[in-house]
Amino acid sequence: MSTFKAPKGTYDLIPPESAKYLAVREAIAAPLRNSGYGYIETPGFESVELFARGVGESTDIVTKEMYAFETKGGDRLALRPEGTASVLRAALEANLHKAGNLPVKLWYSGSYYRYERPQKGRYRHFSQVGAEAIGAEDPALDAELIILADQAYRSLGLSNFRILLNSLGDKECRPVYRAALQDFLRGLDLDEDTRRRIDINPLRVLDDKRESVQQQLTGAPLLRDYLCDACKAYHEEVRELITAAGVAYEDDPKLVRGLDYYTRTTFEFVHDGLGSQSAVGGGGRYDGLSEMIGGPALPSVGWALGVDRTVLALEAEGVELELPSSTSVFAVPLGEEARRVLFAKVTELRKLGVAADFSYGAKGLKGAMKNANRSGARYTIVAGERDLAEGVVQLKDMESGEQSAIGVNEIVAELEARLG
Repeated sequence: MSTFKAPKGTYDLIPPESAKYLAVREAIAAPLRNSGYGYIETPGFESVELFARGVGESTDIVTKEMYAFETKGGDRLALRPEGTASVLRAALEANLHKAGNLPVKLWYSGSYYRYERPQKGRYRHFSQVGAEAIGAEDPALDAELIILADQAYRSLGLSNFRILLNSLGDKECRPVYRAALQDFLRGLDLDEDTRRRIDINPLRVLDDKRESVQQQLTGAPLLRDYLCDACKAYHEEVRELITAAGVAYEDDPKLVRGLDYYTRTTFEFVHDGLGSQSAVGGGGRYDGLSEMIGGPALPSVGWALGVDRTVLALEAEGVELELPSSTSVFAVPLGEEARRVLFAKVTELRKLGVAADFSYGAKGLKGAMKNANRSGARYTIVAGERDLAEGVVQLKDMESGEQSAIGVNEIVAELEARLG
């Protein structure tokens, strides 16, 4: 047994379980690719300052959960705790917003890192698929992203998830609400760390999951009561567009999420079968983030969906994904001449796009057929010296058990025809 183990709070994806994660990533990405979103990939680490400015210096992500380190050259870097700031940084650096085609629509998939207390559904290394629409302020764009996420989840067979929706206002109306909320919070019995948040970002107190804090928040002023007319109209159009698309949602006036950059539309996907870690994804509009990290005004909206938690949600609902077999044909050679001939046939099948594997290691027939069964292959080709002398191989249908002799030179065409 190896001396080393995966670090605490992380996991390895290994076959066959890893096939589920690949299928989930593909299902989430599919509607994005069909809607004009192009793929982007950013480094696994960025400047600490990018996240301090963008995510927010008062957030738990930056103050407690970020993996930060100093390089040999003295640069302060951090493993990325989320994707939006990195994607926006990359888009600005590449001047994608100057190409004249706004919004810039991007999707991404990757690993993210937060130093948290590990538990089921909450890891220190986790996987997300995300989407960002950069450079346009349009309720239809917010609605589009919510609809695409709903479409992705339903394509996987999920049904017991809910969409929570709220508006966080903008720079016109939020300051008025912020002052009212601060007045309310200062009258509560809160610990010193939480009291400091009242001055820095009081909305973050609303996101506190501790029961002792939530009990005191009863009667707290709600942002929806302070929205300006423009924000009310914007939010109402988002709601109307989602409803017209047949997507159900719940208004949640207390939804703020844990990142400082959100404005106006904010939303979360929750699954009640996951216990305390019920959020499977979420996002919102972040109209001021570009300026926060040194760019021009670029109103934007996006979301990130957790691959890990989506897999847990599928398991909670008992949904079994229809995963294609990784192997369609398995070749079993008996003897050196058969190894040479069948290896050539396997190579030819692979070039034609047929998933084919080979019995390596000079196993006997019994051991090789066990491997063929484990591979999940639909067909097995078996050949020995006598078969080759007659110019044939034995083709076995692993579902029906039927076996027939096929000419060596016809086997590739025969398999291609049977597999479609």
